[in-house]
Amino acid sequence: MATAVQMKSRVNADATLDLLLVEVDIPTPGENEVVVRIEAAPINPSDLGVLFGPADISAATTSGSGKNTVLTAPIPAKLMPRLAARAGKALAAGNEGAGTVISAGSADAAQALMGKTVALFGGAMYQQYRCLPVAMCLALGEGVTARDGASSFVNPMTALSMVETMRMEGHKALVHTAAASNLGQMLHKVCHSEGVDLINIVRKSEQVDILKAIGAKYVINSGADSFRDDLTDALAETGATIAFDATGGGKLASDILTCMEIAASRNADEYSIYGSIAHKQVYLYGSLDTSPTVLNRNYGTAWSVGGWLLPPFLQRIGNQRTGELRMRVGAEIKTTFASHYTQEISLTEALQADIAQRYCAKSTGDKFLLNPSKDL
Repeated sequence: MATAVQMKSRVNADATLDLLLVEVDIPTPGENEVVVRIEAAPINPSDLGVLFGPADISAATTSGSGKNTVLTAPIPAKLMPRLAARAGKALAAGNEGAGTVISAGSADAAQALMGKTVALFGGAMYQQYRCLPVAMCLALGEGVTARDGASSFVNPMTALSMVETMRMEGHKALVHTAAASNLGQMLHKVCHSEGVDLINIVRKSEQVDILKAIGAKYVINSGADSFRDDLTDALAETGATIAFDATGGGKLASDILTCMEIAASRNADEYSIYGSIAHKQVYLYGSLDTSPTVLNRNYGTAWSVGGWLLPPFLQRIGNQRTGELRMRVGAEIKTTFASHYTQEISLTEALQADIAQRYCAKSTGDKFLLNPSKDL
């Protein structure tokens, strides 16, 4: 049987983590399956947890070459007990990707995709070939490349689902942090097209410029001395009472809730010792800041902070609505949901310590695209 290579991440008993390439058989598709040559797969923040876990990427080294290249990074010894179930196991990574269908099962739906460029979601995308059911593939339109469609699930579906969550929970406007990212720019476009007020929170003045350039109305710099006053003014004007926070740690979530309470109090008809009755919700959906989440409870009693994850939300809304959202993504993949990448790398390049340190930095505007079919 013909073979190919796949990237895997392995935690070792000696408190190290290896990122390596392993040889795997090229699969044979079942009746309702297709085999796709993966030509583009983004490296998203959600992929980094599988790739590196708690390993110290700043101390990583690379050995070997070609298919024998291995990246090794140390893991703090105190963290090893929580990784006991993972020790010795090589895990596949890569949530989403796109490529060309090279073989298909006998079902009509599978045969219809033969030779087509498709986007797919289902994990284990950091390999040369991936076999998946037809239902997990999205056929891309004429002129849409694998690069165009590589990020057709995580960011687009997250942006759409944030707006869905807002409406389902009875809010009328929303707040988003780390808002100059690819996801943040998609969310701006979605909200703009649907008439939803969006407050964008960023950390740097150049990120303000990025969002202003695409027409964002409310862009608040958390690094400015006037941050809380600016945020409160925007909240009072829009009535936003739900936020999605990509940072996770620190006191940003608490600051947002505080400003929501002040904004709600401005518009209240009467004072209550229990604070505003408007429910204020912050969802933590990322961990750009890995420090503890600090909550200074000075925002009344009608508030909540919780986690938010895309797959459970999609299960909640069901297959029909999820399918409708995916069809919209496919139709707008080169407009609303267009992604931009700063560098395309091969599997072996992804194992170079200096390159890995760059894509692990999770810097806004610095997004890497992996091409498993390149150079091997």
